[in-house]
Formats: sequence, structure tokens, C-alpha cells
Amino acid sequence: MKRPLILVTNDDGISASGIRNLIRIMNDFGDVVVVAPDEPQSGMGHAITIDSILRCDKIVVDKGPQKEYACSGTPVDCVKLAVNQLLEKKPDLCVSGINHGSNSSINVIYSGTMSAAVEAALEGIPSIGFSLLDYAHVADFSEAEIYIRKVTQSVLENGMEKGVCLNVNIPKLKEDEPIKGIKVCRQANANWEEEFEQRVDPKGRTYYWLTGKFVNYDKGTDTDEWALANHYVSVVPVQFDVTAYPAISALNKILSDE
Repeated sequence: MKRPLILVTNDDGISASGIRNLIRIMNDFGDVVVVAPDEPQSGMGHAITIDSILRCDKIVVDKGPQKEYACSGTPVDCVKLAVNQLLEKKPDLCVSGINHGSNSSINVIYSGTMSAAVEAALEGIPSIGFSLLDYAHVADFSEAEIYIRKVTQSVLENGMEKGVCLNVNIPKLKEDEPIKGIKVCRQANANWEEEFEQRVDPKGRTYYWLTGKFVNYDKGTDTDEWALANHYVSVVPVQFDVTAYPAISALNKILSDE
């Protein structure tokens, strides 16, 4: 049976330990092509490069069967280049990550990891974004692996609804609390209460540093934030259609000429 073609990308950069672990896992499932940023691109969301050139160089980071390309652009650029230029056929699966840090709830909007997965879904490719709730460069991915394999196998066997991708967040490994399992969830109603600290550099110029705290307003037990707080892997189906359907009827009454 022909092995599936798997595109691997991320937003932490091609040398990050998260993507290196993901590549190793995906090599067991199919023929892997890596197209990832040549430097960290966290928080880029769905940005694309339109005002400068893109470079994409074939490189070797780890010896293995995978083909690897380092791209000067954003995670979404990586997916676009892969699909339109670098690959001879559309991938059977796109996986993004493993991100160092959470992409739950509102973070999905800002995440380069998830935007790459959403872009692949937009292209009709089954896709998954994986994140581990550990920002350390040397994060322990060992317990996450079994769940990454389980979700990947499921998507390869069962496919995905067109235009939908999966946002998978995995709790940080704790010695006294193993992961309890997987919860399919909705995105929690949560947000960042942000502040910009005004500072002065050594040359006397004013600059600003973004700070803030994450606040979960949602008390539901069916959300990604609840699942993660209770040491479950959260799986949220995500789509690129951001239409606010409940608002259409009310707006028609106000604005429609009919």
C-alpha cells in the first residue's frame, strides 16, 4: 500500500525540538516533506509575505528519509509554497507543530502553528496543529507522542470534513499526574487582558513591551481550557469560515432593502 505524503511545518522554526520530534513521529506514517520557517515566526497568525521576496532552501537538519526546506517566510507562506511549488502532488496530510506553548481558546487566532493548519484545510488537505503546554526549548515530548500518534492515525484512516482542521493541545508532563485521555471540546471564551509597558532605551527613545495575563471567562466543562486544566488532551475542530451566522437575521432586519 502506498505511503501517504505528509507535509510538516511549524512556527517555532525548522530547528526547534518540537518539529524535530514531530518529523520523527510522522516518518512512521508516511513520506515526509518538511517546509518550515528558517527562524521563529510565533504569533504571526495568518500573515503572508507580499512586500519582499521569499527564499526556500533545501537543507539537512537531521539525517532521515524526509526532505526538508527552510523558508524565509511565515508558516502560511510555507504551506502555500509547498502546495504550489515544491510538491508534485497535494499532501494527504499536513501537520503543524509541535508548538512550544498553548494554542487553546483565543490563542488560535494569533497562532502561526494553527494558521498553517488552517491554510492547509483551506486547500482541502486534512490537517492538524499540535501544541504542548511547555515553552521550554528542551520540553519533554515523551508523553505527548502517544496522543499525537493516535490523532494522526485517526485522521489518516477517517479523513476530515472539508475545510476543518484539528487544534490539539497537550498538557505539560507532570510526575504526579499522568494525562487522563482525550476530550473533544469547543473553544473556551477566554482572552488576554493586555498592557503595554512604556520604557526608555539607553538612547532615551521610548518603546513599548507587551505584557498581560490570560483570563478564562468560561465556566463550561466542555471547553479546551477545562480539559487542559484537568490534564486531558483537548481536541477542537477549527474552520476558516468566520461568519457570525446568528447575527445574519438581525442585520437583515436592520440593513436589508428587501
